[in-house]
Amino acid sequence: MTEKPVEETFDEIEDVSEEESGIPEEESGDEEKAAKAGKKTPEKMTKTELLQVLKDLKDKSEEYYERYLRAQAEIDNILKRNKKEKEEWVKFSNETLIKELLPVMDNLEKAISHAKEENSIYALREGVELTLKGLKDTLIKSGLEEVESKGKPFDPCFHHAVCEQEDENVEAGVVLDEFQKGYTLNQRLIRPAMVVLSKGKSDGKQSREEEAFDRGCEDKKQGR
Repeated sequence: MTEKPVEETFDEIEDVSEEESGIPEEESGDEEKAAKAGKKTPEKMTKTELLQVLKDLKDKSEEYYERYLRAQAEIDNILKRNKKEKEEWVKFSNETLIKELLPVMDNLEKAISHAKEENSIYALREGVELTLKGLKDTLIKSGLEEVESKGKPFDPCFHHAVCEQEDENVEAGVVLDEFQKGYTLNQRLIRPAMVVLSKGKSDGKQSREEEAFDRGCEDKKQGR
């Protein structure tokens, strides 16, 4: 009589035990896990135990819902606080600049007062010049810079051409004069410079349009 290998014998024993138990392998595994954890599966619980489980789940659900409501209330409070802080920041964002401009206003008032007392144009002029210097220094601290124009090549990014003028000594396209200064704030243009451009040496002939353009340029120079 031939003996079966040990491996085949163990396989036959396992097959028989599964057939006799009548329980699928997966279900048997779940019960084993529940048994190890010290818990019953819902199928083996009594009605009282099932009701207790439902009560525990309901309590947990209510606890989580309360946490959600509290978290939502905290988020709403944070949003309201941030909105209020932003409004306050916008409202007082120029506070530092205005504080620095107050001495300029004081100097102007003093200059006017001294001019009345001394009846001197010189005193008024000196006071205004000092005030203008103080104002420029304050604005420069805040990032204001003048746009360089006179004697520079025309730059459409920083210059606004008002008119052209003939000049034998200056190349065409170079800024001859400046009507109004331009400024940048922290390297961003906030006002272009209004300038007069050179159109080089004249050939002695001018069209009616050019003559009218030049007259307009002269009028602007004289403030008419």
